[in-house]
Amino acid sequence: MKASGFFRPDLAKKLDGLAELAGDCSYTWAHGADEIWSELDDELWKLTRNPWLVLQSVSHAHLETLSENPGFCQKLRTIVSAHRLALSENRWFQHHYEQQAALKKIAYFSMEFGLSEALPIYSGGLGLLAGDHLKAASDLGLPLVGVGLLYQNGYFRQDFDSDGNQIALYPSSNTSDLPVTPVRDANGEWLRIKLLTPYQLWVRVWQAQIGRIELYLLDTNDPINHPVDRCITTELYGGGSSHRLAQEILLGIGGWRVLQALGITPDVCHLNEGHAALVVLERARDLMREKELDFATALTITRAGNLFTTHTPVEAGFDRFSPELVNNQLGLYAKELDISVATLLSLGRAPGNTDPAAPFNMAYLAIRGSAAVNGVSRLHAEVSRDIFSPLFPNWSRHDIPITNVTNGVHVPAWDSKDADELWTHLCGKGRWFCDPEMLGQNFNRVADQELWQMRAKNRARLVHFVRDEYNRELNIHSNLTEKELEKRVLRVFDPNVMTIGFARRFATYKRPNLLLTDPDRLARILCHPERPVQLVISGKAHPADLPGQQLIKAWHQFMRRPDIRERAVFLSDYDMITAEFLVQGVDLWINTPKRPWEACGTSGMKILVNGGLNVSELDGWWAEAYTPEVGWSLNGNEDGHSDQEQAEMLYRLLEEDIVPAFYERNDNGIPERWTKKMRASMTKLTPYFSANRMVREYTERFYLPLATHYHERAAKQGELGKKLTQWQQHLYDFWPKIHVAQVQAEDQGAQQLFKLHIYLGDLTADDVEVQLFSEPTVDIQQAIHPIPIDHPIPGAVNGYVYSLTIPAIRPLKDYTPRIIPRHPGCQVPIETQHILWIK
Repeated sequence: MKASGFFRPDLAKKLDGLAELAGDCSYTWAHGADEIWSELDDELWKLTRNPWLVLQSVSHAHLETLSENPGFCQKLRTIVSAHRLALSENRWFQHHYEQQAALKKIAYFSMEFGLSEALPIYSGGLGLLAGDHLKAASDLGLPLVGVGLLYQNGYFRQDFDSDGNQIALYPSSNTSDLPVTPVRDANGEWLRIKLLTPYQLWVRVWQAQIGRIELYLLDTNDPINHPVDRCITTELYGGGSSHRLAQEILLGIGGWRVLQALGITPDVCHLNEGHAALVVLERARDLMREKELDFATALTITRAGNLFTTHTPVEAGFDRFSPELVNNQLGLYAKELDISVATLLSLGRAPGNTDPAAPFNMAYLAIRGSAAVNGVSRLHAEVSRDIFSPLFPNWSRHDIPITNVTNGVHVPAWDSKDADELWTHLCGKGRWFCDPEMLGQNFNRVADQELWQMRAKNRARLVHFVRDEYNRELNIHSNLTEKELEKRVLRVFDPNVMTIGFARRFATYKRPNLLLTDPDRLARILCHPERPVQLVISGKAHPADLPGQQLIKAWHQFMRRPDIRERAVFLSDYDMITAEFLVQGVDLWINTPKRPWEACGTSGMKILVNGGLNVSELDGWWAEAYTPEVGWSLNGNEDGHSDQEQAEMLYRLLEEDIVPAFYERNDNGIPERWTKKMRASMTKLTPYFSANRMVREYTERFYLPLATHYHERAAKQGELGKKLTQWQQHLYDFWPKIHVAQVQAEDQGAQQLFKLHIYLGDLTADDVEVQLFSEPTVDIQQAIHPIPIDHPIPGAVNGYVYSLTIPAIRPLKDYTPRIIPRHPGCQVPIETQHILWIK
């Protein structure tokens, strides 16, 4: 961001770096510059948390005054100097992997990014995860760029009528108020690219800065476009199927073309959900032209550099489009790929699906175009293997190549000022920029008194925020006098009372009303005379989700009860600012999804650094994190318990264990049982469930090896990729000719013998691997034993006797021989699904 657009040259010199700070989204959560924005316009800063808007709105006269203020200028110089140094210094990636020649650039594609309220282009967890990924990538020094869409209206804003019904509002964002700038080409013109899918569409490009990371945002609101096309980027998750497919074409195909126009050719493309799946086609098309390859070969090569992360725990959650719509919007594009529409459709369907009306599944396309696929928690990976089993017919679910990288949160973006000071004191200022393994050991030295003081300050800040929001809503929806209003507001919440919170998308599977199963019992918990509890809730239901909206309405009706009016508040229009106060201020976070429908659920991770504790269903990340020393589990759903029974569990936990632990105090007024859990939770969980760990894991497990494999396949005009494609075709042609003549399996006391006579036809022994497979049990892990060749079968062409002797650990019936493809450069079964089970 250039200061010259705001200031006279003399003023720009005095205030050097001010526009640079305002244009960097990292300064909406890195609070070192908060005093700067407050001095520019304190009221606007508190309302918007948007440094860019504050800078745009401040008068030149005020800037002139500040430029003559030595204290302000010195403070600005100090912050700008530290900012520039942070951007230039070596970080984790430079220290460990910069010499890795294969990985020069990663492109991260996502439909939404939750970076700050200053840039409202997100709806919930998926976007916040994407935003945290970019923030951590900046901290760690990764060579990464983000690609997304710039929505004029973003996601909806929430209001309520007098009956508690949700109202969806769509205020338009003025791009001049957002921390984005037009991307310019070499001639200084605004970068615009042209898409022909299926008609001419002009796309403008904007850039947001997140520390070291550039985020490129595409926008169709160009006057040259048809009015309907200008609306493609109006709303996030708005419109019907045609509108959604147009957005996904823009993200995937348009996003890759923008990078090419900027001279950026990523080694690795990271697809954050299936919305970005079309990038696998455009990347292949680009390589087709560059190296004069056919589509199959180009896809074989580029697949090696693509990673697909799925966040969806139910099959119905993936975007699926009718074949008619795909033909209408991508029919011409298929010709550019030199394939038929039928071939294109087959990339988004299960193998063998010949139904002409079968929909095109974007997640299927993403998997077929990627060399690696991961879920976002250990349990979610298990669920995903079941969801995607149709893509791997005849394979055991344990073989389906979906692993997991459990999500993490960008801790510096969610910790409170007091929590940050405590962690800095104990663990050092650069703790989130490097390996966090030692953090727990260092933080464990914290004293109970320090923990409890930090919690008290965080809770008091949340109480103040709740009162402010409650005051605003009363002003709108009541006719109270100013004095009545002040009295009513001050009676809401108490900074010394245990505070429970939850905030999430209101959907039936998340069961946000489990706590409301017995309203009278909940009221008794909240209004207990010796151990009171206060409850703060927030969240939105999608405008089309009527059952979700009814769940919100039920909470509104409950909160009108006179006996709990001062103990329970629903904060409307859940956004990142509200989330920040909640995760910093609550003592207990509740999460009650139906297991296993929560892919990960990162909201509960955000409270860890602030000393909040979790009580949650053993789903998503909590299934990995939970031990009795760090929080509480609401398990039982996986054992077939009803919602009513689980509500009973939750009430009893609160009444008999959780709330008493909070109020049991020693002679110094400290709840030792509670602070013991706080220390264990902060020490053990905060470092691991951080975006720092997550991004390092993505880098080491995926980005680095994928980049290497991609360049190996692309080298020498794609020589290896061509050979691999030819081998795959050869395998397809001759796999059916494999013949097994004899199978011998016998117990030999302490050992077991397996012997097979196999005729491979036109395939060679190098093309296959013969294995002995056994499913895992409760006590025994899955076992795969390669069966070696004992000797060729005399007189046979590619006929061999395979023989193996193993210890008799399991019954013979547990084992099944099988034949799978083998090639040193091929990822089996993600790139070829052939398999022959030998009965």
